[in-house]
Formats: sequence, structure tokens, C-alpha cells
Amino acid sequence: MSTVYDFEAQTITGQTVKLDQYRGQVLLIVNTASKCGFTPQFEGLEKLWQRFGPKGLAVLGFPCNQFGGQDPGANDEIASFCQLNYGVSFPMMAKVDVNGPQAHPLYQWLVKEAPGILGTKSIKWNFTKFLIGRDGQVLGRYAPTDAPKSLIDDIEKALAAAA
Repeated sequence: MSTVYDFEAQTITGQTVKLDQYRGQVLLIVNTASKCGFTPQFEGLEKLWQRFGPKGLAVLGFPCNQFGGQDPGANDEIASFCQLNYGVSFPMMAKVDVNGPQAHPLYQWLVKEAPGILGTKSIKWNFTKFLIGRDGQVLGRYAPTDAPKSLIDDIEKALAAAA
């Protein structure tokens, strides 16, 4: 697998989505959780989606329950929570593992392409973010503590770049 477009995922409602449908767009891929100290970042992610979606940004949320059991609900419960509490309208995917032997293939690729601090090949916590350029390559990895608004400059640069 050489670009994000080589992968597919399940939407939170169970449909298979080929990430190739986002070809030419900038992607922000985030592992999310509904009961985390960083959960209010949904609001900032939604603002990025509203502001930059028309310019070619797609935000994709991947719920994960691997960190402190902070997203224990079923996919329909997660979808309802995100919409009711944060007005999330960006695409949410089905719950996945982001670490370990059952990690979603997309996340296996993401951590290989953009290792964490000291070269670690795992996700440390909820709301780790990956910015993907229009060419399908990883441009950056951002920590859970990085607020969505802190990514604006990098998003604008990525949107300005050719595919």
C-alpha cells in the first residue's frame, strides 16, 4: 500500500467506503472517543470541516475504544452522541483498533508512514491526527494535545498544493 487511496473503511452505518473517493482532497484522519478529556475536540474538527470542506478538506473520524475504554458504545450510539453533542457532520467511520494485531490496515500504514516521537509505531491516545496531502501521502502527525485550530496553517498549505 503506497497511498491512503489504497485503503477502504466501513462507515459508522456499515457501508464500505474506498478512500479512493477522496482522491485529490486533503484528509484529516483522527481516532476519536466519546468519553475522553479530548472529546470536545469534536467541535474544533467540525469547524475545520465546515470552513475547509468546500475548499477540499475531508475530516474522517475513526472511533476507538483502546484507550481507557473511552468509546464503549456501539457505532449507532457513537454516531448519535457525536451529532447530538457536537453537531458532527463530517464522515465518521465504524469503530476500529488503531494499535496491535487487529489494528485497521489504514492505521498500520499511517503509523509506519508517520511514526511518533522517538520513532514509535503506535498511537498513544485518542485524537491523534494525521494530515494527508492531495497526493495521498502523509504530511504530518499531530498529538492529541494539538487542538484542531492549531492545524489551520498546515491545512491551508496542503490545500494550496497541487495533487
